[in-house]
Amino acid sequence: VRAVSAAPFSVTRVKRQDKLRNPAPPFTTSTLQQEASRKLNMTPRRTMSIAQQLYEGVDIEGEGTVGLITYMRTDSLRLSDEATAAAKEFILSRYGADYYPGKARVYKTKSGAQDAHEAIRPSNVNLTPEDIKKSLTAEQYKLYKLIWSRFLACQMASAVYDSVSIEVTSAGYTFRATHSALKFSGYTAVYVEGKDEEEEAFQSPLPDLKEGEALKLEALKPDQHFTQPPSRYTEATLIKALEEKGIGRPSTYAPTISTILDREYVVKEGKNLRPTPLGEVVTG
Repeated sequence: VRAVSAAPFSVTRVKRQDKLRNPAPPFTTSTLQQEASRKLNMTPRRTMSIAQQLYEGVDIEGEGTVGLITYMRTDSLRLSDEATAAAKEFILSRYGADYYPGKARVYKTKSGAQDAHEAIRPSNVNLTPEDIKKSLTAEQYKLYKLIWSRFLACQMASAVYDSVSIEVTSAGYTFRATHSALKFSGYTAVYVEGKDEEEEAFQSPLPDLKEGEALKLEALKPDQHFTQPPSRYTEATLIKALEEKGIGRPSTYAPTISTILDREYVVKEGKNLRPTPLGEVVTG
């Protein structure tokens, strides 16, 4: 802080580039439960019970009973050719050629997955959530919309961000600022993946600086950061951890979490799961 408060600041590097962001793969059981927990605040057990209703079939006006999604217990990212072809047609007719990546996106299933069923997707992409909203309950509509949007997005073009990075030096120290702005929405027009951590604060755009430009120091804010311990599990992050460590199968994630809550090994505090003394004794 002392060294730079008296020294001049100058821009040493300005780098502009287009960054691509690709859509998330279609849902498996675990990612569906995580996303429904993050975005819809649904417990894994509730998510699965509503997915079951959508899978078994809902009475749609003018259509009869229709099974709206494919089987909801799966660890595969495979999509049938018919499904990707239907998605392509839908994207081209509703959004135009810019929003389609040119060929169907194929996602690689993790090793160790049983790959017995397809990924979770709408059985007919042309049944849009809006069209059938009046035949569904509020929760069915929300979950169907989530599955439908994620499937459509996974077959769409990447989003393009205009990203700027500016480096400034003073007294031999380097300061860097970055900013990115959406240039082409691509798949984000339909769906954006939820986050576990709180989003960082919105950045304001950077001024248009040139290399070699001198800057005036207005203020120095010395901040010390301490490493925080890892945060407690939420239902979403716990399911993610179960899947990564290979604990259980797609059909057991929801019951496992219900069980540790029912037996009071953990309690919910807000979204977080906190172990109880009983849970700690049992573990010990």
